[in-house]
Amino acid sequence: MNLEELAARVQRLEDIEAIRALKMRYCAACDDNYNPDAIAACFSEDAIWDAGMFGRSVGRGEIHAYFAAAPDNISFAIHQVANPTVEVDGDSGTGQWYLLQPMVMRATNKAYWLAALYDEEYRRVDGQWLIHRLKLEIRAMTPYEKGFAVERIAEL
Repeated sequence: MNLEELAARVQRLEDIEAIRALKMRYCAACDDNYNPDAIAACFSEDAIWDAGMFGRSVGRGEIHAYFAAAPDNISFAIHQVANPTVEVDGDSGTGQWYLLQPMVMRATNKAYWLAALYDEEYRRVDGQWLIHRLKLEIRAMTPYEKGFAVERIAEL
């Protein structure tokens, strides 16, 4: 292996770690009462945030507006992500993360378990990795009291 090949391998690892740090910033901002400024800063200008039953937003401005209103619907959430697979190719990348999220819906003050898969695309913009597309595939959304064996997808 020559120095150029080694530099490319190191750059790839640094890019993967930068994307992992980006995902952690996104989750921390969500758990900070859905901080819309911090969340929007994780996305490219023309990003798509698509969370199925929770809604879809196109562009950083719509994403900001969505999360500014999120505390009206969700009073508590802890985004626990695990088992990431991150790939990079130049200034673009992809990733998948499993999500397990305890949460409380404000209207009912009812606790839920959310289990889902994040499927994401990333872009490096001006040297910074950003989320370009986020798709949340919900696998279970179940009342805490019942659990997913009884009611896998709950009506909200």
